[in-house]
Amino acid sequence: MGQEIPRIATCLWFDGQALEAAEFYCRIIPGSRIERVGRYSEGKEFAEPGKVMLVEFTLAGAPFRAVNGGSQFKLSEAVSISVSTKDQVETDRIWDTLSADGGSENNCGWLKDRFGLSWQIIPEQALALLQGPNATKVLRALLRMKKIIIADLEAAAR
Repeated sequence: MGQEIPRIATCLWFDGQALEAAEFYCRIIPGSRIERVGRYSEGKEFAEPGKVMLVEFTLAGAPFRAVNGGSQFKLSEAVSISVSTKDQVETDRIWDTLSADGGSENNCGWLKDRFGLSWQIIPEQALALLQGPNATKVLRALLRMKKIIIADLEAAAR
């Protein structure tokens, strides 16, 4: 028997780049993989037979689906993927890779990748500092950042 299909998964809408995006995300986030790729078959009026219709993948164990639905809908900041990183090295690697090649950086650890999907890249240390005794100072420093720099937040907390 095949692998069980997750009952709940986030579905992302793309205009022809579903497989490319899913492969890109799986290369960046540890513990991620493509689960299955569904293609249009003969007789389907929506797309050429053999073209990718749906990609099921997991990012660090979280289930996602990417559909090639066409151009009528666009990804927006209303939905983002939040990634807690373990240190500055991982933060830098994920941030730099996602924001490259047409991506754009935004404030407070947010960015948009080249496909238009929004991400929040938040180091675990930043979350801890935001709950500490100097959270207000840390938040002020965070609001001035694009990519989060842990050392700068630690300095603000002192």
